Amino acid sequence: MKSMNPLAQQLNETLQKESPNVYAMLSNLGKAIYFPKEGILSQSAEAKTKATKFNATIGIATEGGKPMHLKLIQDTLSAYNPKDIYEYAPPAGKPELRSAWRAKMFKDNPSLEGVSFGNPIVTNALTHGLSIVADLFADEGDAVVIPNKNWENYELTFGIRRGAEIVEYPLYNESMQFNSAALRDALLAQKGKGKAIVLLNFPNNPTGYTPGVRECEEIVAAIHDAAEAGIHVVAVTDDAYFGLFFEDSVQESLFSKLAALHPRVLAVKVDGATKEEYVWGFRVGFITFASESQATLAALEQKTLGIIRSTISSGPHPSQTFVLHALQSPEFEAQKAEKFDIMKGRANRVKSLLDSGRYGDTWEYYPFNSGYFMCLKLTTVTAEDVRQHLLNEYGIGTIALGQTDLRVAFSCIEEEYLEELFDTIHKAVTEVAAR
Repeated sequence: MKSMNPLAQQLNETLQKESPNVYAMLSNLGKAIYFPKEGILSQSAEAKTKATKFNATIGIATEGGKPMHLKLIQDTLSAYNPKDIYEYAPPAGKPELRSAWRAKMFKDNPSLEGVSFGNPIVTNALTHGLSIVADLFADEGDAVVIPNKNWENYELTFGIRRGAEIVEYPLYNESMQFNSAALRDALLAQKGKGKAIVLLNFPNNPTGYTPGVRECEEIVAAIHDAAEAGIHVVAVTDDAYFGLFFEDSVQESLFSKLAALHPRVLAVKVDGATKEEYVWGFRVGFITFASESQATLAALEQKTLGIIRSTISSGPHPSQTFVLHALQSPEFEAQKAEKFDIMKGRANRVKSLLDSGRYGDTWEYYPFNSGYFMCLKLTTVTAEDVRQHLLNEYGIGTIALGQTDLRVAFSCIEEEYLEELFDTIHKAVTEVAAR
C-alpha cells in the first residue's frame, strides 16, 4: 500500500489528539487527503507578499500591472476591477466573502452566538459542498440516513460516487409532522457500523416542509441518542432553501443546535447564495464545520482544501465578487425582502386553492410551509401518468416522484397563474382516472 503523505499524517495526528471521534468519521480518502504546503499555490502566495520586483510564479497573464483580459468581456463587467474577476480565487474562496457570509450566518441564526465553528469555505454551490462531505466521510457501506422524500442527487453523490448505503425513513408520521421517531430508529440501527451520516434538508426538497420548534428538539434528541449509543454521527444541514420560511416553522438552521451537541457528533453546514440570493447560475456555496477545537477546524479546512484543489482547484472568482458586492450593498435586505414576499404570496395562494375544497378528494397534499415546492399525493392515479398527460395535452411540466407524488414548483409560476395551474392539474387527474 502507498505510504501516506506526511502532511496528511500530520493532520490525522492532530485530529486523533484533538477530536478522535472526528478522526473515526473520516473515509479512507478523508484520511489520505491534504492540502500541499510546498506546492505552487503556497509558493505563489509567498511570492505575492515578497516578490516586489517581478512575480513569475502564478499561471495567469498580466498587462500593465493588471490581469490580462479581453476588452469585449471587460466592457460588460466594467463595474468591477479586473483583479476581482480574472485572477484565480483562493481554493478556500475570497477571504472577504468568507467573512461576509460568516457575519450573515450570525445575523440569520442568533443562536450561533457563543458557538465555536470554522470560517465558511467557498464551494461551487451546494452539490459541490455535499460531494466534499461525501468524499471526506463516506466509505463503501457507510449509512447515509435520509427521509423517503428527498433530493435524488443524494443517491448519486453518496451512493453511486462513494458506495455508501442509503437508509430511508418516512419523512412524516401519522400526525403529518416530522417523523423523529423513525429518524431515531434509522440511526440506532447503525450501531453495528458505529457510524452514520445524516442529512437534514429544511425547507425540504421536494415537499417544502420545515419542522416546528418541538419537532426540531426531537430531531436533535434523536441524534444525541445515537451518539450516546456509541454511533459517530456526521450531522449535515443541507440549507439550500434557507430563509424561505413562510409560516410557523423554525426560522434558523439546526446547525447551531447540533454544533456542540456531543463529542461523537460532527455538525456540518452546507448552504449558499444559490437560492437565498436568487443566483442559481453563479454556483457560490459554502461548507462550514463546527468544533470546540480550533486545531480540529484547521485540520478539517486543510482536508477540505485538498478535496477542492484536487477536483475544481478553486471556485469561480467573478460570481464570488458579485455575491460579495450584493452582501455589502445597502439595498440588499430590502430587495431580498421584496422577493421573499412574492414567494410567500405564491405559497399562500397555493395553500388557499388546495384548502378551498374545489378539488374534491382527487388528492391529498403533504404539509408545506417553506421553500420552492409542494407535493400532491394522488389517490386514484399514478403520478407518472398524470405528469405525461399534463405535458402532452396541456404543455404543463411537473415532476413525478414514485407512484403517488407529484411535485409542483410554485417558485417559478406567477401568483396570478396558480389557479389555472392547479385547475388544469385537477382536470388532468380526472381525465387520467376516467380512461
